[in-house]
Amino acid sequence: MQNKVLVEIIVPDIDRRFEIFIPINKKIGNIIILLEKAIKEIDDRYTKSGNSLYNRDTGFRYQVDIIVYNTDIRNGTSLILI
Repeated sequence: MQNKVLVEIIVPDIDRRFEIFIPINKKIGNIIILLEKAIKEIDDRYTKSGNSLYNRDTGFRYQVDIIVYNTDIRNGTSLILI
């Protein structure tokens, strides 16, 4: 799985955490859309859209037009979807 990284996604709105593989060749904006769709299917309490993705350790907000490969997101990174 050289083209994907395993990250932890924290979703405070529904108080849940997920471990998920995300592709490194996609833009952050596309990743957010995919995450929102997946979370809505798993937990129907989740209703937000148009969220931002933050690094849990640094608090850095990822821009939607950056490719995952060009960020500091690596295996084991904890991300917050707000």
